[in-house]
Amino acid sequence: MIMDYVFYQEYWWFLVSLLGGLLVFLLFVQGGNALIFSLGKNETERKMIVNSTGRKWEFTFTTLVTFGGAFFASFPLFYSTSFGGAYWLWMLILFSFVLQAVSYEYQSKKGNLLGRNTYRAFLVLNGIMGPFLLGCAVATFFTGSAFTVSKGQLLHEAMPVISSWGNSWHGLDALGNVWNVVLGLAVVFLSRVLGALYLINNISDQMIERRARRAVAVNTVFFLIFFLSFVIRLFLTEGFAVDPENGRIFMEPFKYWNNLLALPVVAVIFLLGVAGVLAGILAACFGSGYRKGIWWTGSGTVLAVLGLLLLAGYNHTAYYPSTLDLQSSLTLANSCSSEFTLKTMSVVSLLIPFVLAYIFYAWRCIDRKKIDANEMNDDDHTY
Repeated sequence: MIMDYVFYQEYWWFLVSLLGGLLVFLLFVQGGNALIFSLGKNETERKMIVNSTGRKWEFTFTTLVTFGGAFFASFPLFYSTSFGGAYWLWMLILFSFVLQAVSYEYQSKKGNLLGRNTYRAFLVLNGIMGPFLLGCAVATFFTGSAFTVSKGQLLHEAMPVISSWGNSWHGLDALGNVWNVVLGLAVVFLSRVLGALYLINNISDQMIERRARRAVAVNTVFFLIFFLSFVIRLFLTEGFAVDPENGRIFMEPFKYWNNLLALPVVAVIFLLGVAGVLAGILAACFGSGYRKGIWWTGSGTVLAVLGLLLLAGYNHTAYYPSTLDLQSSLTLANSCSSEFTLKTMSVVSLLIPFVLAYIFYAWRCIDRKKIDANEMNDDDHTY
């Protein structure tokens, strides 16, 4: 029974990590929005970009909600600790995505007093703010957060609160850690690379395509600087290890590098992901007529993020460390749902392939025809 419980814990961490990888890939919507004014030099070009990303933004928002829901169902103590304690950080993330939805809806409405370009500026804000804050939040899986956990507090009649945040910043303190900021910036530039690659694939316009290829090259340089800085530091620093015998948490030198060596399958996933990201970028930069780089880089992004998150939780590692009280750090074992709950949800998770198949079908239907300037003349079916 114990081994069964461990299997379900690791199985659900895999699913949550996979959702995280899909979410980062789908941030191409935010990346494309961040490039509206740099790639679109006139109204028609900007309208094509907005309509290209506008047909996919629901996928990103739905995946974000599903990611949070999966965490809540499988690892409720993380949900209550992070979403309940670091609420300013998560509220800002949610605000940026709500701002995106409002901007798509109202930019072309009659009587729009703010003007179309004001709402497009809001889309640019979401394109920078959303990926940056999500990157900072994910970085705390490796750098830690200021919280304490006392499960005995649940029996306290006056204040039955298990988790407590250690300062009044409630999540904004994550922005004070330079390595959180580094990963946040890496995600911003990766989303811009993905956005440019997506626009190359989705829009039939030579000028936008030419500018997008330049954007891929420029943003890749900054992405690599920040991403490699974070990964190299991650593999060289101490990590939060868990003693499997007693659950005690301690600092282990080169913990995440040791995880990479101890988990060869995860290492292969991560390395294949990095290779896929670079393959799509190189194809776009040096293959003048190649338009499918988004699928190589997108698939690589999913695998690379999946690999990183698996390193954060597998091999007896605390995936959400506490910087105030080491023993309050969250692990797969001390923060998960009951065995019955995990088993029941695992049966439901068997429906995931059917959902993915529907998404693939819907995506193909939406992209049956590339967006072009002529289509933008039909105001009844455009943003």
